[in-house]
Amino acid sequence: MAGEMSFTRVLIANRGEIARRIQRGCRKMGLENVAVFSDADRDAPFVAEADHAVCIGGAAPSDSYLNVEAILEAARATGAGAVHPGYGFLSENAGFAAAVEAAGLVFIGPEPDAIARMGSKIEAKAAAEAAGVPVLPGYRGEDQSDARLLQEAEALGTPFLVKASAGGGGRGMRLVSDLGDAPEAIASARAEAQSAFGDPAVFLERYAPRARHVEVQVLGDTHGTVLHLGDRDCSLQRNHQKLIEEAPAADLPEAVRDRMRAAAVRLAQAIGYRSAGTVEYLYDPGRGEYYFLEMNTRLQVEHPVTEAITGIDLVEWQLRIARGEPLTLAQSDVQFDGHAIEIRIAAENPAENFRPETGRITLWAPPAGVRLDTGVEAGSVVSHHYDSMIAKLIVHAPDRAGAIRRAVAAMDDFAVGGVGLNLAYQRALLLHPDFQTFRHHTSGLPEMFLDGWTHPTPDPRDLAFAAIALHLHLAPAAAGASPWESLGSWRLTAPGGRPGAASYWDTTNDDPIRVTGSGTIFAAVPPGGQTVTVETAALTGDRLSGRIDGVPFARIAHVERARDHWRVHLQTSAGMAAADLRTLEDQHLQRATGGSGGADLLSAPMPGAVAEVRVAPGDRVEAGDTLVVLEAMKLLQSLPAPVAGVVTEIYCAPGDTVAGHAPLIKLDPEENT
Repeated sequence: MAGEMSFTRVLIANRGEIARRIQRGCRKMGLENVAVFSDADRDAPFVAEADHAVCIGGAAPSDSYLNVEAILEAARATGAGAVHPGYGFLSENAGFAAAVEAAGLVFIGPEPDAIARMGSKIEAKAAAEAAGVPVLPGYRGEDQSDARLLQEAEALGTPFLVKASAGGGGRGMRLVSDLGDAPEAIASARAEAQSAFGDPAVFLERYAPRARHVEVQVLGDTHGTVLHLGDRDCSLQRNHQKLIEEAPAADLPEAVRDRMRAAAVRLAQAIGYRSAGTVEYLYDPGRGEYYFLEMNTRLQVEHPVTEAITGIDLVEWQLRIARGEPLTLAQSDVQFDGHAIEIRIAAENPAENFRPETGRITLWAPPAGVRLDTGVEAGSVVSHHYDSMIAKLIVHAPDRAGAIRRAVAAMDDFAVGGVGLNLAYQRALLLHPDFQTFRHHTSGLPEMFLDGWTHPTPDPRDLAFAAIALHLHLAPAAAGASPWESLGSWRLTAPGGRPGAASYWDTTNDDPIRVTGSGTIFAAVPPGGQTVTVETAALTGDRLSGRIDGVPFARIAHVERARDHWRVHLQTSAGMAAADLRTLEDQHLQRATGGSGGADLLSAPMPGAVAEVRVAPGDRVEAGDTLVVLEAMKLLQSLPAPVAGVVTEIYCAPGDTVAGHAPLIKLDPEENT
């Protein structure tokens, strides 16, 4: 692309929070935007906020966000002159970029050739070596025979990684610590690479234990100018997926930092790179060395932390560069201010192997005074069709310690209902000594939580607050609010127990929490705890307020109905926690039905698609055996047998789409057989 390119309308080939972010950039530049959406996203905020919107297919990404022809037809129909791919989906697909340009449209990103070259891990490392960028020792040759790969593995020595050339996100990757395991590792990596990327080519690379992930943001125009916008650390990862990012990279020797930045610029210049891109490195603190990992030829999820410390709008510059404008900045103009942290907010349950959470968001009350890039709002439905990340929380402070404090404070004031999020887990990561003292690394999560991680649970005092909040939620809003209140002892729908008193049961405890009082003074006695007395108690919206010993307080307390109990999302000293409480009526129903669902029935924990059914009627299984594999939010969930017994009925088949709580497998428990 050379010279000035004119366009006034940009089609955004993406969804969710990144679509809204690009919309903001377009509005800043005075450009109209076009949203494309799937059937599942028809009511999403990014669709409602678009200047123009076109439905391009069904909920499955292959039918919509990966449907190149449908996207190009939407651009033609709406008169869009340019296409911004965002990140994910088609953003690093060289064929898509070429198709956009062949259609006479401007692709807001790098040249298709640069995407293709950096998309091949083997070619990318060759380009890095040619540009004088350090790479990890390994084998990246064209001879893909078993004999050659095993010969190179022996020469390289353990530990080493087998990695898919066309891979990403940890797929097609195997760690080999014993040469005897190399043949199987190579075979399985090839098979996964072929399945995931359509390319079985692999390469070998020395494994750097306890390495950190450091990356450099680059920005290039169409006139040959390339700048770096500093670095980021993205070392907190799970299965090679980033969780928390920060800028600049902390605890990095300045000489190493300077070399990383200069190397990133050299590589981008060598391949004639335009637009925003990121050069990623592994940094080995023990050796004080860094190695080229890959180049992301797109806008990254974590770009806001760079924007925070530089004041440079990356989306704006992507649009300007796509129009052929030269960079008006020199490298010396790029200044760095303070420290920024980004928290990826995902609809998942880290305490249950990061099980995806789906459903309708009943409360969305984010903290004030910080940046939040989000694709949802109150009333949004979190679908199982797409990635679980629904928002990003970005904070900026003068230094790293201040940024950590600000991020924790923001998460403590973030109230969400209806769908579980990973905020409490992210909070625990930020406060972990390994993160605060720079001992974290890309594979360090198991070390940080040796016994696994569990959700914070309300202590007895918190349970008392939760019970008072539920009591106020269930009580009439005001005296005389119901005509039945004037009929003396008549009471049809008031809470169980005598007027002004009720008992509530924590679902994990048989002892009740007793709440007494009337008007605005209430006392709660939790099991094993002291009485909590609240004066001028009120539940207004989603905040419980009042006075304790004359001292005023206010905390988030969102009450919602779950399947067979009430859930109170409560702000505690350990962050947001959930208290699951039952009323007297709930207790009676629980006893009458023998519990929810029954131990003999395997139900779907969330909506999804059945990937495998591993049993047949008549099979005997042990508790914990995998019966069904469910795919939700691009993840495979193994669903175990709740009890030992014999399979009597199967209600699903591979390929079926099932709703949350749908029955899947019926068992005859072993105690009956």
